[in-house]
Amino acid sequence: MSTLSEAYEDLPLDLQHIKPVDFASLQAVPDSHVWHDSSFGACSDEHENSLVPVIDLEDSNATELIGQACETLGVFQLKNHGIPLSLIEEVESEAARFFALSARQKLKALRSPGGATGYGIARITPFFSKYMWHEGFTIMGSPVDHVKQLWPHDNERFCDVMEDYQKKMKVLAERLTRLIFKSLNISDEEISWLSSTSNDSGSTSSVSAALQLNSYPPCPEPNQTMGLAPHTDTFLLTILHQTQTNGLQIFKDGVGWLPVPPVEGALVVNMGDLFHILTNARFTNVLHRVVVSGTQQRLSTAYFYGPPIDFILSPFSKVLNSAQAPHYRSVAVKEYVAIKAQNLEKALSFIRA
Repeated sequence: MSTLSEAYEDLPLDLQHIKPVDFASLQAVPDSHVWHDSSFGACSDEHENSLVPVIDLEDSNATELIGQACETLGVFQLKNHGIPLSLIEEVESEAARFFALSARQKLKALRSPGGATGYGIARITPFFSKYMWHEGFTIMGSPVDHVKQLWPHDNERFCDVMEDYQKKMKVLAERLTRLIFKSLNISDEEISWLSSTSNDSGSTSSVSAALQLNSYPPCPEPNQTMGLAPHTDTFLLTILHQTQTNGLQIFKDGVGWLPVPPVEGALVVNMGDLFHILTNARFTNVLHRVVVSGTQQRLSTAYFYGPPIDFILSPFSKVLNSAQAPHYRSVAVKEYVAIKAQNLEKALSFIRA
């Protein structure tokens, strides 16, 4: 069985699209990172009530509420999710420890051109003429091969925390995926791949999963930069922890950009392209971006979750009514990953039926 890491080996990037700048050394925004004002668009007041629903996973109506959120916005905030606050705080602390290293030190863990894991800038970078005010560290399974370059004798805590977090995230992602399929009246028999990847250890060996640590350093001219450019996520869903610094925004047709403010104790869950395909465009693969702060570093931790890389997906027959044809052809996860990596926002057009 292929792995997600192997899928990216065939999609190498140039070093200029991997290596971050030394943000700590910059007193002003270099031209390479200056975005035109038209790139930003209007956003509603950060202090207004967010339109993004906050759903309690223990609510008796959670399945219905999650289904509604997936259709209307493609995103919701989740409370009582079962991930210990202490573990979330440990992940945040270890991420902060990593990003606090000097630029020279972090480059020892730089992602290789054909690699999927390690330190670097966003994989969507080549699709934009300007660079983003962002640095990240991607993990799939154990990060030991990279972090031992940083901490030869002090990497056990970082590795243990990140591996534990991935295991617990996988359990939560599977639970959410089942609830979402239940909201569509999809039976367990129709999602046999999900059952085959479940085990007590929470191993991530079968599913397509990745953990992304993100840092958006304070910026001397935040109105001229973009933390993360507008995009949709590739896989089924993304589970995001964000620190108490605003920055994440989603786009809603007819409304524009909306803030997704941090809610204490909640995780942000957003739909990706694969759920959009499986539901024949019924679920919104939400367009989102990140803007930066002039005074505060913003950290976030994103867990991406999808079916095994060799799984072939197509719209479920149960979501098609008698008068509706499939919008998308069958496609293997690995094939779609490759299409998205080379076409970004146009990827879905390549698999239209």
